[in-house]
Formats: sequence, C-alpha cells, structure tokens
Amino acid sequence: MGITRRKTRQIHVGPVPVGGDAPVVVQSMCNTDTRDIPATLEQIRRLAEVGCEIVRLAVVDAKAVEALKAIKREAGTPLIADIHFDHRLALDALRTGVDGLRINPGNIGGEKAVAKVVHAAAERQVPIRIGVNSGSLDKDLLHQYGGPTPEAMVESALRQVQLLESLKFQEIKISLKSSDVITMVEAYRLLAERVSYPLHLGVTEAGTLICGSVKSAIGIGLLLAEGIGDTIRVSLTSDPINEVRAAYEILRALKLRERGIELISCPTCGRCDIDIIGLTHEIEEQLLRVKTPLKVAIMGCVVNGPGEAREADVGIAGGRGQGILFKKGEIVAKIPEAELKSRLLAEISLMVDEEIV
Repeated sequence: MGITRRKTRQIHVGPVPVGGDAPVVVQSMCNTDTRDIPATLEQIRRLAEVGCEIVRLAVVDAKAVEALKAIKREAGTPLIADIHFDHRLALDALRTGVDGLRINPGNIGGEKAVAKVVHAAAERQVPIRIGVNSGSLDKDLLHQYGGPTPEAMVESALRQVQLLESLKFQEIKISLKSSDVITMVEAYRLLAERVSYPLHLGVTEAGTLICGSVKSAIGIGLLLAEGIGDTIRVSLTSDPINEVRAAYEILRALKLRERGIELISCPTCGRCDIDIIGLTHEIEEQLLRVKTPLKVAIMGCVVNGPGEAREADVGIAGGRGQGILFKKGEIVAKIPEAELKSRLLAEISLMVDEEIV
C-alpha cells in the first residue's frame, strides 16, 4: 500500500511547486558566509548537482543583501532568504528577486514591520515560511504550557498565521522544529489538524552525520509515512551535500521519490576477501551526481552475493583476486579484482546514459 498524502494548499517557490499534489521537495541551507559570493555560488552549484531543489541563505546585514543580489543573478536554483530581527533586510531581499522568505513574524520588528514585509511579498507573489523553533518560543507561551511543548509550538504558529491572514496573505508554509524528535512529530501532527498550509519538516540541530541522519529519518519519516509534509530539510552538522543525500534516502525508503543510485551493499564478514568497505565508499562518491534511478549492489561474496542482491539492476561480488559482474542476479562476466570498480562504473554509465566522473 502506498502513502496517502495530506492535501494542502499549493504555493510556489520560484518555479518549484510546494504542497497540493506536488512531490515532496528537498531543501538545504548554505553554511557559507552569504557575503562570500564565489563560495556561496559554488555551494549552491554542488547542492543542485545532488538534487537540492531549494536553497536557503542567511541574510545577516546589508552586505549580505548586496551579495544576495549577485548570487540571485547567477544561481539557477530557487533561493530563500533567512532573516531575523530587521524587517528592512527582508524588504531589501525581496527587491533582489529572492524566491522566498523565512521569517519569524514575532521577532522581525512589530506588526507594522510585519505588514510592510507581507505587502512587499504579496506584490511579488513571494511566499513566506513561518518558522517556529522550540528554543525561541514567546515567554507567555512557555509559562502557559510549562515549557516548549508541542501545544505551545502550535499556538505560536497559529498566532503568526493569524497575523499574516489578517493582512490578506496566504502564500504561507510553516515549520515547527525541535531537536527533540517526539516533540517535533507531535507538534506537526497537531498543526496538520488545524491548517491546510504546506508544512516544511525538519528536526533542528539534529547533530552530526550519523546522529543527525538517524534522528531526521525517524522524525521526518514518521510524519511522511502518515502523509504529513510537503518539503523537508535534514539538518546536519556536516557538508550540506549530506543533507540532500539523506533527504533523498528518506524519501526513497518511503517510495515517495526516486532519484539516483540506490546502493545495496553487504556489511562484510570474515569470508570477505576484498576491501568491500573502501570499494563501496569510492563507488558511492563516483555515483553521487547520477539522476537516473538504479539499484546497484556491491557484495563481498561470490557465492551468495548475486542471490542476496537479486533485485539489483547491476552489481559486483568480490572473491579472492577476482569477482563477478551480475545483472538481476545473473552472472555476466568474471573480472580481475583490480578491474571491478572500473567495469561496474562503465556498465552503470551505459545503463543510465549519463557521464560518471
């Protein structure tokens, strides 16, 4: 059985549809200094290569706005300006042609300031993401609910939604982020019952590559499996490229999106006679930019490998000094160990009709 996704109002971030019947969208955020134009453009390019569909940039001052203007001219990926505390930065960012805003209406400078930003966004048909974070809730809500509970987070979001709606603005998406997975999941569940706006999912400050990927997979995956969520970001203390890779693996596991190579590899054991761990990592890096969906197996046993990876489209299984190339579980060639990697990559290149660097 497939996942029945919750129907939400559709908005557009540049040309990318979010919500409605659109696929779940993958986002990330540059960790470069936005004022460093070459470094930021290079990171946007790398993110786009691995499938990032929307990129968020921190806009901290007027120099960052000036840089954003140049970045927007050259970047082919939709950009969201992330702004806090100064509504003038949001107004200036909108003038650069940015595709979206991420603001917290509660800290942008009062209702008059919010109104100016909302009217400017409406004129340009630019959506606004209301971002609620469990670590920065209003004091009265913390007192009322006894802490950053899911209910407090939802109440904060609804306050901000009501403010934007009072200004006749509905190009909204909402995030409710917490570093606590259970709090995050319950908050989104509660909000999904109250609004029809698209929801941006994420576990904030999730941690390093393994820890953060696990927490994100559980939190984001639970909600997506329930049909909740229209766009996602896996937040990692790591190269943002890894955020995009983890996001697509979550979506692939739930059969919501298919992009690129699905790698099937054995965990190795005492029967393994070649460096499967090193070989797998090398091949994975080579295949990062492939867009065509394909299952590739890298196995350490020529006896059981093809059978264990029978559902793979293509793969290799290593033995002592040699290995085999197989397709759909059937052996097609015996290959010297030194040629396993090159032969597999050559075969994949033919199958996907893409250049593999």
